[in-house]
Amino acid sequence: MGWPGALPPICLKSTSSPADVRKLGHLSGPGPTPNTPATQPTPSQSVTSAADGTLVTTADSQFGEVLFDDTGQAIYLFDKEQTTQPQCYDECAEAWPPVLTEGAPVPALGVRADELGTTTRTDGTTQVTYAGHPLYYYAHEGKNQVLCHDVREFGGLWLAVTPSGEAAAL
Repeated sequence: MGWPGALPPICLKSTSSPADVRKLGHLSGPGPTPNTPATQPTPSQSVTSAADGTLVTTADSQFGEVLFDDTGQAIYLFDKEQTTQPQCYDECAEAWPPVLTEGAPVPALGVRADELGTTTRTDGTTQVTYAGHPLYYYAHEGKNQVLCHDVREFGGLWLAVTPSGEAAAL
């Protein structure tokens, strides 16, 4: 069961500033500046599917290097999910929105392309996966922050994801 109408207590205690999660080549300005995608198309290649896909990048945080999207939103896994099938819906998905994509997810430098994938949610949307884990954001967290790592909510533990696909250190 979650904390309806309130942030989990651990999220209120943790603080982070953009300076805490900056790393040369990873984050700058109001959100991360994505690293170069792992594959650069030649001028004759079509980029329509890649252009529609969610860019996944990395940046340093107080928990080490973790995954972010290109806007600076930290990315989490839900340890209750042992397969690529999401189990976070309704109230859970309001607090922990899924990382959705409209095309193939795009890996920035430092993100393993072979670990990126997708899964279909019950509403038909496409959720990004990494190392077999469906990925999520925390709805009440600002850009360039990792405030809700190691939070127990909705029957499982929410953990920031490292580029290796493992949970960040506690």
